[in-house]
Amino acid sequence: MKTQKFRHLAAAMSFALAAGPLMAGGFDTPAADAPPPAQPLPPAPASAPGGDWTGAYGGVQLGYGDVNGSGAADGDDVLGGVHLGYDYDFGTFVLGGEVDYDFADIDLNGAASVDSVARLKLRAGYDFGRTLGYVSAGLAEVDTSIGSESGSYFGIGVTHRITDRYTLGAELLEHSFDDIGGSGVDADATTLTIRGSIRF
Repeated sequence: MKTQKFRHLAAAMSFALAAGPLMAGGFDTPAADAPPPAQPLPPAPASAPGGDWTGAYGGVQLGYGDVNGSGAADGDDVLGGVHLGYDYDFGTFVLGGEVDYDFADIDLNGAASVDSVARLKLRAGYDFGRTLGYVSAGLAEVDTSIGSESGSYFGIGVTHRITDRYTLGAELLEHSFDDIGGSGVDADATTLTIRGSIRF
């Protein structure tokens, strides 16, 4: 009788030992069946710090001119004209060149009149994105009723992209001319213009 009970107990222990690993395996999920870890999303591309101002442009300007000449040769009036230039954008620094021409009819108290001003310009500016701020300097030539004379100018300007092609800006320039047409008349002139351009 004891022998039979011993056999039953041994059989139960053998069954328990055999079933243990199977039960453990049933509750453990194999590593191969685990879902792959979620991949991180790629970072969004960084936006460019500024716009691209490289290219040619042309347009028109309209504004005001104030001339202070030696003696009684002073006067002010409206002026306007056309401009054509090219810029190269180095990233945040923009360098360019421009030619422009203003028509004028500024009476200098009867001593003379200013008929036009032409300029050969160098521009250096900072790219703020859709806005470009710049300084400008170069050569200017004034045509008056007492003759023509070459001089210099310097100034500041700003232009803003209304669309990718069209810009609107403003420019303030200071000019200096000595001995206009050999007449002994010197003159300083200030111009302030609003400028509209198309970029090609």
